[in-house]
Amino acid sequence: MNRRDFLKDSAKIAAVAAVSSTTNAFAGNAAPAQKKEEVPSAVEGIPGEEIAAAEALQEPQTPPASGKLIISAPMLQNYAETSMGVAFAVSDMANGFVSYSEKPDMSDAVTVKCGGFRVTGMNDKVMLVRLTGLKPATKYYYTIGADRISYKGGYAMKILGTEKDERVYSFRTAGRKANPHFCVINDTHAKWPTFDVLTQKLAVLAPSCVIWNGDATNVQEDIDSQVEIFLNPPIARKDFASETPYLFSPGNHDSRGMANRHIENVWMFRQNEERSPRDWDLGRNFAVRMGSVAMIGLDTAEDKMDTNPLFAGLFNSKAYREAQTLWLKDALKRPEIASAPYLVAFCHIPLFDPDPSENPGDIAPADKDPKYRTDFASWQRTCANMWGPLLKKAGCQLVITAHQHEYRYDAPDKDRGWAQIVGGGPHMREKNYPTIIEGKAVNGKLEVTVHNMLTGQVQETMSFAPRRRRRSE
Repeated sequence: MNRRDFLKDSAKIAAVAAVSSTTNAFAGNAAPAQKKEEVPSAVEGIPGEEIAAAEALQEPQTPPASGKLIISAPMLQNYAETSMGVAFAVSDMANGFVSYSEKPDMSDAVTVKCGGFRVTGMNDKVMLVRLTGLKPATKYYYTIGADRISYKGGYAMKILGTEKDERVYSFRTAGRKANPHFCVINDTHAKWPTFDVLTQKLAVLAPSCVIWNGDATNVQEDIDSQVEIFLNPPIARKDFASETPYLFSPGNHDSRGMANRHIENVWMFRQNEERSPRDWDLGRNFAVRMGSVAMIGLDTAEDKMDTNPLFAGLFNSKAYREAQTLWLKDALKRPEIASAPYLVAFCHIPLFDPDPSENPGDIAPADKDPKYRTDFASWQRTCANMWGPLLKKAGCQLVITAHQHEYRYDAPDKDRGWAQIVGGGPHMREKNYPTIIEGKAVNGKLEVTVHNMLTGQVQETMSFAPRRRRRSE
């Protein structure tokens, strides 16, 4: 008997045994366990009708496909020099793919399936496709598609049909020759009127990438709500991230809720070959060169101590921040980062606050102290102590943060060395108005413009000179 016949016959035997066991159990006469030597090595002796039943179990029942399979425009995730993520939502069990090419007519397109190596990423919610081996600062054209899958078991799966989005999209990778132009949004919290205004303005500004600086979500318990937030929001521009890549620095809300604990099911990690083995779990950190600007992404994690009983000891922010410190030391030494004239870091919770009544986030065990006005971190002294000296030594000019829902600019001082911008809030009102923080390297300076999205006017502008090159560079 060859291996294929053996596998086929073994599957039949298993299916028949399952049918017989179930029948006997319902009759109140569970069959006694067979001795090992009594198990047949082939299908000889099994009645024909039971063979037919086993084969029927193997064959997928294939109801006619109905409804649209691809239900969102693609979203470009994790902007990088030689890779790009493409995510989109589906309505049924599917296996997604992306075809890409440097040619607008896609005549030499390469197709990549979701899921990376070994097996494809078959599921019924989100297709995550990571394109690797790309050229820096290069324009690519791409299309998306998905195979609708009928899955009845490990030997019983079938492609029912293929659906493709006929639109040809495009993107540009990062790199030393990329256009040094970024925009930052933050604390959107699924406030759709605000998010609609932000995406309309981003389409006009047309940056090379957008940094979503945390608290995109609230407390998400199911993946459907995450799909709405990231891939299919109820806004006018459904393709808001189809040709403008995004980077993501999570906020404290982005780990709250059962679904958010594994937000990588919707917002992909980079693949392991893109990171050192030590940093495989640090899927949110980024160090990206974009023209003359080096961008560093850090995750400040929760705004409550790990020892706070509210979270029952089920968060591990302390170790996470320590691991990021090791990553940051190495990232700042990378040639493309160390040589950039401008170094900008992004994280959700501020690393400084001038108000002594603001909680610094290290009040153990439960964040409470009468001298602070909140029982959660308004800023992150722990992260500032770990990351601040490294950023200062590297000559970081600017840290862009969020979390406090109110715009603020903190000028650099001799202790920090870097300036800090705190982005605005999610509400269309005078104090908590949303902002877009735009950075662009022009005329030998990094020009930063803060757009007030309530008034539609420029709130503030500032500029930063190139950092001094260290001798080791």
